[in-house]
Amino acid sequence: MHDSRLNEWFVPKFGPLRFRVAIGMLFLPYTGMCVSFTVIGSLLADEILWDRLTAIVLIYLLALGVSAHALDSIGSKRKPWGNVFSDKALLIVAVTALAIAYTIGIYYIILYVPFLAIIAVLEGFFLLAYNLELFNGKFHNNLSFSISWGGLPLLAGYVMQTNSISILAFVASSITALVAYAEIRVSRPYKELRRSSNEEREKILTYERMLKLLSIGSIGVASSMVILRVLLL
Repeated sequence: MHDSRLNEWFVPKFGPLRFRVAIGMLFLPYTGMCVSFTVIGSLLADEILWDRLTAIVLIYLLALGVSAHALDSIGSKRKPWGNVFSDKALLIVAVTALAIAYTIGIYYIILYVPFLAIIAVLEGFFLLAYNLELFNGKFHNNLSFSISWGGLPLLAGYVMQTNSISILAFVASSITALVAYAEIRVSRPYKELRRSSNEEREKILTYERMLKLLSIGSIGVASSMVILRVLLL
């Protein structure tokens, strides 16, 4: 079953199987989309502390990029990447990445941004409940995804800078939540078609273009905002 995923546009076409699967499991364009929301949230603050922006990017890269996807491979009933990596190996990777992410987060929570603890607890809950399909999969749905991958990351970036919430941050987080919702709504039928049909190639390509637009577009917006902010320093 994992062969179809190896043909995904974000999976390297070169290198040994374990390397290709490891990179593919990170879902880098979608992880990049999530991380870009933390950057956008950070840049909404009046003054930017670049060490905090770097820290929140690293936290989300480790927690939702590495740990969440490793747990998703463990919790998924369909094992989309096959058994290239054992559940034990994936669990070690997930726990290690999450431990590092929370260590960084706790450091900033204790010293600078205690309000970030609320988001840390919420993201931790969604990370486990969504990816391991806990509570009979009750939280493995589009709404949970849009909150944890779209809304909360932007708020986390803003809180990391300001230790507060603003109307602007709430509005912006609603927009990024909608972007994440659109991504997961497109992703689900896209994956189903790739698994079950070779006859609807054009529809598959249409979905793929939409996913590229959402993920790469989000990364592009965040990158442009960083460049503009640096130029205005």
